[in-house]
Amino acid sequence: MGPADKTLLLDAAARGVRYRTEVANRPARPGPESLAALRAGLCGDLPAQGRDAKKIIALLDELGSPATLPSAGGRYFGYVVGGSLPVAVAANWLATAWDQNAALVDMSAAAAHFDELAITWTGQALRLPDEVVGGLVTGATAANIVALAAARTHLL
Repeated sequence: MGPADKTLLLDAAARGVRYRTEVANRPARPGPESLAALRAGLCGDLPAQGRDAKKIIALLDELGSPATLPSAGGRYFGYVVGGSLPVAVAANWLATAWDQNAALVDMSAAAAHFDELAITWTGQALRLPDEVVGGLVTGATAANIVALAAARTHLL
């Protein structure tokens, strides 16, 4: 990783920290001017050429941040969509930097171990028997499909 990449990552982190620091003082919804600026600033056809990475991060922050719902703030009373704590954001940044895939132990022993540990701890938190097994899925839709398949198998 070169100096430009390091600068880019530090810039993005600083922008994220600033966003989280200011989120409690933001309006509960983005204003129409923020949404209009987002639509006007990020629109049109797919660019034929790539753009400077630093400018892309700045553009995402300058246009995207004001157009977000402040779900990490204390005045958000919308859907249950997250509620990330600073430690969760930091862990996500670290996991993203690792760029691992937990599909197979050979692909990432660490990620596979974290998955196994999460399943074990979930079982313990739910006071399930030690022999209970589980699996992690990619999100709510996949979880619903797995639950339906498990229920179907149990019934049939």
